Amino acid sequence: MDKKLEDSTAAISDEVRVDRRRDLEALIEMMRPAVQSDGGDLVLVSADVESGVVEVMLQGSCSSCAISATTLKAGVERILKGRLSWVTEVKGDLDESVDLEESISMGRGGYVPKY
Repeated sequence: MDKKLEDSTAAISDEVRVDRRRDLEALIEMMRPAVQSDGGDLVLVSADVESGVVEVMLQGSCSSCAISATTLKAGVERILKGRLSWVTEVKGDLDESVDLEESISMGRGGYVPKY
């Protein structure tokens, strides 16, 4: 097998896995106060530190905020990819388990109906 191809497909070490996960969690914790200041929260759902796919969820008032998609794409994804070279994709979701009145009471997000 070609040496270059072999190197690119080799599994990462346990130490690298631990370092990547630690760095990711620290970065999420750094971003959370900005989201929490508007009554929401940012939660790490899963991370595949080998493939670079990270899944996050916006909760609280973010679940009804008109700019939640922008927060995920232009905020969270941009920061994660910009600061962690191994991140290849950021998947985001909204926690829609909170009802309209509860969500509005949590913060300043503008409500966007789900229907």
